Amino acid sequence: MEIIHADRAVLVVNKPAGLAVLPEGWDRDAPYLVKMLEERFGRIWVVHRIDKVTSGIVLFALTAEAHRALNIRFEKHEVEKTYHALVNGVPKWEEKTAKFPLRVNVGHKHRTMVDDRNGVRSETRFRLLERYQSSALVEAQPMTGRTHQIRVHAYAMGHPLLGDILYSAPVTDVILRPALHAFSLAFAHPETDERIVFEAEYPDDFRAAVDVLRGK
Repeated sequence: MEIIHADRAVLVVNKPAGLAVLPEGWDRDAPYLVKMLEERFGRIWVVHRIDKVTSGIVLFALTAEAHRALNIRFEKHEVEKTYHALVNGVPKWEEKTAKFPLRVNVGHKHRTMVDDRNGVRSETRFRLLERYQSSALVEAQPMTGRTHQIRVHAYAMGHPLLGDILYSAPVTDVILRPALHAFSLAFAHPETDERIVFEAEYPDDFRAAVDVLRGK
């Protein structure tokens, strides 16, 4: 876990993959990010979450006032979230927007699925960054905040994330989790209104996967 930024109002963390933001399921004693941070910073407020298997930037508030202000920014879509992902297959497009409606927590595996009739509006903007022999590095900007949104939209477009066997990706040795990293976050500071941008470096497994795909 890396503390990217901390002031009296906000806390920005680079979360490792495999660590949940909040306790999950029945294992309430397992370590999770909020508990670890509160041991150091005292009371914190969760502004948004990323999946346990996803690495990268997570934003927290350190006061109730900052929490309210940041929640409003998220609700108004004034926060810019950018993810990097490795996908199976080589997209023919340079940019593409997925708007498949999604329904969450389907079945015993709690998958998210495309559901044109009962799903809710969802939108992710993809941009191709690098092409490899049989995969690619893409940028993804979720314009809505559904569970597993980027993973499902990538799968629905025919390019499931590398390592994402929950959404039909083939088994691979290149990376042992869904290849998704919360790369950057841009927002107006809740106290000063100054627009600030934070980036999180790739973790070792994601960087190693990119190197393998580049043929290094």
